[in-house]
Amino acid sequence: MAVSKVKQILFTPLARKTLCLSLSSLPSDQNPTKTLISTAVSILRHQRSKSRWSHLQSLFPKGFTPTEASQIVLQIKNNPHLALSFFLWCHHKSLCNHTLLSYSTIIHILARARLKSQALGLIRTAIRVFDDSDECSSQPPKIFESLVKTYNSCGSAPFVFDLLIKACLNSKRIEQSISIVKMLRSRGISPTISTCNALIWQVSRGRGCDAGYEIYREVFGSWDDEINEKVRVRVRVRVRVCPNVHTFNALMVCFYRDGGVEKVEEIWAEMGEWDCNPNAYSYSVLMAAFCDEGRMGEVEKLWEEMRMKKMEHDIMAYNTIIGGFCRIGEIERGEELFREMELSGIQSTCVTYEHLINGYCEIGDVDSAVLLYKDMCRKGFRAEARTVDGMILLLCNNRRVHEALKLLRVAMGNVEFAPRGKSYETLIKGFCEEGKMEEASKLQSEMVGKGFKPTLEIYSAFIDGYMKQGNKEIAETLRKEMFETQMQQEEN
Repeated sequence: MAVSKVKQILFTPLARKTLCLSLSSLPSDQNPTKTLISTAVSILRHQRSKSRWSHLQSLFPKGFTPTEASQIVLQIKNNPHLALSFFLWCHHKSLCNHTLLSYSTIIHILARARLKSQALGLIRTAIRVFDDSDECSSQPPKIFESLVKTYNSCGSAPFVFDLLIKACLNSKRIEQSISIVKMLRSRGISPTISTCNALIWQVSRGRGCDAGYEIYREVFGSWDDEINEKVRVRVRVRVRVCPNVHTFNALMVCFYRDGGVEKVEEIWAEMGEWDCNPNAYSYSVLMAAFCDEGRMGEVEKLWEEMRMKKMEHDIMAYNTIIGGFCRIGEIERGEELFREMELSGIQSTCVTYEHLINGYCEIGDVDSAVLLYKDMCRKGFRAEARTVDGMILLLCNNRRVHEALKLLRVAMGNVEFAPRGKSYETLIKGFCEEGKMEEASKLQSEMVGKGFKPTLEIYSAFIDGYMKQGNKEIAETLRKEMFETQMQQEEN
């Protein structure tokens, strides 16, 4: 019986029995595999969703081979959601022992349809099921070779390899990601710029900025000097995909965090060689690098350059330049920029306040620091431990120890805040200088309860405090204890 006749009787009330009889009466020269595939495809395409799965299971109780499953999926590739449902149904019903072949086929179809999350999930599963290598292996996962072999037959797109690289990166398989990129480039295939950037970022974070820069050169090529008799010419060996501003931003951030200011400047210059325009984030990173070295003149030039390019100064840019001026003691300039920022409608952040407060702490302006701190708390911001330390030190130096203790208690009201030993030490010394030994002792007990050991400075503060009160006996006991502690520290 012809296949078309099978399709006609397939959906009658007696479908199952009739189809079984029809299949048994087929001519012997009919390819049973082709018939199985075409029958399954017909059911998937034409049968209602509520009944198609029960029909398939009753007609093919022994299931499908991975090759048959792959061919069925390919026949319905224009309906990728249905193809995925069939693939997963076969797995859940144990009707197909999926192999790399069937996994590759469905992954190609999903990638071609830009069903990213579903394809990524299956790639991760394939890596987990078929690969016994560890995360440090440089050999690409087995699914890579299978995807390459089935690429043309599935009518796939290069995007499938981007998904594979991202799956490896998500699984911390950096070496495998690098190997895949190199193999693809040797075949003239370049991953998308977002994938390249993700690889550079992951390598930089995991292995350091120099390793990330090497990957950048590997992916995008490098400048070479071509010399002839008359002139030296710089030649860029380009690949199909070019770096964008996010590529250079990632590199600059990594080198900045590692203290490589010169390298940040070098990458900034290389951005221009690629005819890539920096964005506000790029400027902020370069300004931050200059601020750390106190090169505020150059920072202001960059600030004005942004203005000339009609590039809006965002909160990151403002925080960067305000912090730079505060660190060199030019608090008035920082305040001026702070007011300009608020007039521009840009909301300040906790970082903005902390820059200004730390600046006032550095120059010893306690009243201005306290006003800003109260304003920061009123807006719901919570200061970091370093800022709290600075405020406590400033208050204690101005004999406002109780106010400093109150500030610490308010900060500790935030469950995420963890006081540092420095804050306790400053407060204890402040109370001891004022002769308030009971308050100092309570704080010392609290400090030990939080895991901080008494320092030699704390011992000295207590000894001086008791001596001022004329309590030489306790002072002498503490002095002996201090020497024993010092001896133990030296031995350790």
